[in-house]
Amino acid sequence: MPVRNGERWLAGTLGSIRRLRGVDFEVVAVDDGSTDATPVMLTAFAREDERVLVLRQSASGLVAALNAGLEAARGSWVARLDADDLAHPDRLRLQVDAGRREGWDVVSSLVRCFPRAVMGKGLLRYEQWQNALVTHDAMARERFVESPLVHPSAIFLRERVLAVGGYRDLGWAEDYDLWLRLFAAGARFGKVRRILTLWRDHPRRYTRTAAACAADALRACKATHLISGPLNGATGFWMAGTGVDGKRLGRAIVAHGGVLRGWLDVNPRRLGQRIAGAPVLRFEEATLRPGELVLVAVGSEGGRERARRYFDAFGLRETVDYWCVA
Repeated sequence: MPVRNGERWLAGTLGSIRRLRGVDFEVVAVDDGSTDATPVMLTAFAREDERVLVLRQSASGLVAALNAGLEAARGSWVARLDADDLAHPDRLRLQVDAGRREGWDVVSSLVRCFPRAVMGKGLLRYEQWQNALVTHDAMARERFVESPLVHPSAIFLRERVLAVGGYRDLGWAEDYDLWLRLFAAGARFGKVRRILTLWRDHPRRYTRTAAACAADALRACKATHLISGPLNGATGFWMAGTGVDGKRLGRAIVAHGGVLRGWLDVNPRRLGQRIAGAPVLRFEEATLRPGELVLVAVGSEGGRERARRYFDAFGLRETVDYWCVA
């Protein structure tokens, strides 16, 4: 559990840790240069419970704190929790049991965002999407849309994460980068189909404030992993969808070395245009050559499923001939 200046929420989080049951565990709390009451609260927590180890570092950032905790952890399974979230008392027991039983390397759970009274429609839609991805295949299929699991809901095999280099600070979200590397390395993912993590939303939440979580950083992460993954060895790609996000992602992939063949759309106002030097066509008018992929950047509500039906009707196979990326 990394924390910097978390006094406002920390008492509740520590209380939820105290209530964990059914499995032996240790707590590694990494104080990343806090200047509020966090150090005092963590010290008191450690005095009350011999299973608690508190590490302190100068304000070095989240990735450094995560790697410090990962290095200090002694268990074969490592569970993540942020200092403003809450864990169900049976979270560790259920996730470890499922991981061992199913042979999973990374085990998440369903999540519930709170407080509900201030939760916007976008976050509610994201929660619903997250909680619908419960199998390895579903998470693997949608991994280029967004992170298919919530970081503080996850436990993972420590050696599996160390084998891919631990957490990296490359200017984008460190958890999404880790999941994409683990998928590429053949790790198996799963979710316990119960709400075991309460994910707090507030204006100071890292996901809302950190540059590494901004839209342009997310695009750079996707582009990098698409180039090293599905587009590795591809002779080119077509971008389906000409909305703002699709155009920006397409340009980002080109900037990372991808070869853009064209854009696919059904909007008659877009057809015949050229974007970034490439034509906008209907799929029926395009010539998809061997070795070329379609990247579906249709993120409107219900749009992804409509696009899947559209391309499936033409005999294209998802994760072979096309990938959803928005």
